[in-house]
Amino acid sequence: MRTIFIVVLLGFSVCSFAQWKDYKLTSKGDTLNRIDKIGRKWGPWKHHYDNVRGEPGYEEEGWYEKDRKEGEWRLYSLMGDLVGIEYYKWGLKDSICRYFTKDGALRLEQSWRALNPDKEYDTLEIEDPDKFDTYRTVIVKNEGAAIKHGIWKYYDPVSGRVIRSEMYTLGKLEQEAKSEPVTTEKKPVAKPKEVVEFEKKNAGKKKVRYKDGTTGG
Repeated sequence: MRTIFIVVLLGFSVCSFAQWKDYKLTSKGDTLNRIDKIGRKWGPWKHHYDNVRGEPGYEEEGWYEKDRKEGEWRLYSLMGDLVGIEYYKWGLKDSICRYFTKDGALRLEQSWRALNPDKEYDTLEIEDPDKFDTYRTVIVKNEGAAIKHGIWKYYDPVSGRVIRSEMYTLGKLEQEAKSEPVTTEKKPVAKPKEVVEFEKKNAGKKKVRYKDGTTGG
């Protein structure tokens, strides 16, 4: 029975690998960076970007569906520090995206709204500025990109205070940036829960290693 079970398990593994035109294997044998037979990215992916013209390199990890980024994506410095958490819908940024310093302090929050790229026009519910807790439906022409929508906050990493904020409605700046004086006094700042959870989960761990793998086809 044990031999039969192993043969069946191997058969499932071969079938699983065979559906991908290209992929990488982690040290645990999981498939990563999958590309299907028609060239679309699927499942868990990891991108690596080197330093370019003074801009620091980084890595990002997340999920693809039909060649589009979907859900939560995490950005890391090349030293392995969590420096950003982004959310995607239909391959476009959506919801609140947060960015951190290498020390884990929150430095920026962006608010995005994704429009369905499969539609020429999309409908959105936005709050009526003249009536509290009242929303109206608007029709938006799809320009093929996410739009700024909501409050953008810029933080002083030292004090944790918001030093500037901007209000956007469907890509339009509704409220001029507000600024607050930045203190030079260093005070202990509580790290965002995402950073704390990341540090606890990855304490003492090394980066995941992976290797290339291809299948015939």
